[in-house]
Amino acid sequence: MRFPIQYALTHPDRLWNPTLPKLDWSQIGSLKFELPDYEVFPCLRLAIEAGKRGGTYPAALCGADETAVDLFLKNKIRFNEIARFIEKVLEKHQNTDHPKLEDILAADEWARAEVSQWIS
Repeated sequence: MRFPIQYALTHPDRLWNPTLPKLDWSQIGSLKFELPDYEVFPCLRLAIEAGKRGGTYPAALCGADETAVDLFLKNKIRFNEIARFIEKVLEKHQNTDHPKLEDILAADEWARAEVSQWIS
């Protein structure tokens, strides 16, 4: 993760980092890709569904996710509860199909408040 974080912090520039090994493609041989296991990665399934639904669903997902992760980091919920909180928010969400910026911000704010109230 150090390399992607460095990229994010220095974008659009690329800095040389002597602590990270240079990728030698001749040593890799081949790459194998598999379909994701949605039972193991339920948040990936939820993100794909929110993207397919469109509208304000992705904003609600992001707000719920960020709040649930924050609660986990503060030891207020267990890690495996994050996906359940996001799913509950998406089930209750009232979508706006062609949102304006105000609609997106409102969906994010609503989702954050929704997750927070379940802990109170």
